Amino acid sequence: MQISILDDYFDTLRTLKCFGKLAGHDVTVWNDHVQDVETLAERLCDTEALVLIRERTQIRSALLERLPKLKLISQRSVYPHIDIDACTRLGVIVSSGQHADTPSYATAEFTWGLVLAAMRQIPQQMASLKAGNWQIGVGHTLRGKTLGIYGYGRIGAVVAGYGKAFGMEVLVWAREPALAKARADGYATASSKAAFFEQCDVLSLHMRLVDATRGIVTAADLARMKPTALLVNTSRAPLIEPNALVNALRAGRPGMVAVDVYEKEPLRDTSDPLLTMDNVVATPHLGYVSRDEYEIQFTDIFDQITAYAAGTPTNVVNPDSIGKR
Repeated sequence: MQISILDDYFDTLRTLKCFGKLAGHDVTVWNDHVQDVETLAERLCDTEALVLIRERTQIRSALLERLPKLKLISQRSVYPHIDIDACTRLGVIVSSGQHADTPSYATAEFTWGLVLAAMRQIPQQMASLKAGNWQIGVGHTLRGKTLGIYGYGRIGAVVAGYGKAFGMEVLVWAREPALAKARADGYATASSKAAFFEQCDVLSLHMRLVDATRGIVTAADLARMKPTALLVNTSRAPLIEPNALVNALRAGRPGMVAVDVYEKEPLRDTSDPLLTMDNVVATPHLGYVSRDEYEIQFTDIFDQITAYAAGTPTNVVNPDSIGKR
């Protein structure tokens, strides 16, 4: 099969053990990021199977209609970046394993790294030292403080465990089934969304981005946070109401933010407020980006391709597409 892989920024996939699963196929790997439909249509004109790295590239109807040879899109996790209806109409199978019992430990660990980095001002202190200065301020310890987990799913539950290990009081807010799971795991749950935002010293977002969660964190929510509090987002930027985060930081509630996700990615505008504020720790969507995590994810993704090539597609999210091409 003619296979194309998009957005492999550092040409990492060829170095993975699981890449051997594609032996015998004609594989093209693109290392840049392109969203222009004309350019993508030209690059992918002969592609039969398309591999996506999470949500880096939008795959919409205008592009799909110009890819007559495309038969399969193989990826992992959620797919808000793919026009599933158009895929079904055009006979393009979308295979995407949801790994229901496997959290992204890479993302959970990175979340905790951001918590420590922001609370102890590690990036700012490093920059000061490299500039020839010494300490620039006093940070905050975690023990005894309240860690808020907004969205108690696979990753949220792991991060809650990290907080417990650091001696923090864990407080959860989520939908009722998730709250029940958190209580069963021994964690306290907030009496209301307002109380949750008021009580947390560190508040970490762990929700999928769907219509029901878009903008779920409002300006009013952020205004309830302590001026010493930290908000962490390694999930998706649109969980927060547009412009609310920067305005909240300017108003002083919360006092700090650590973010790994942005409204537009890749973010290359160095004048973006999140990249210029001293009370922000910002990273370029690194949460799941580790060699170990890639090995796990792309084993699944490449297995989906070999299954399709054998005539038995797996993890199909649009079964009505089967047999149309």
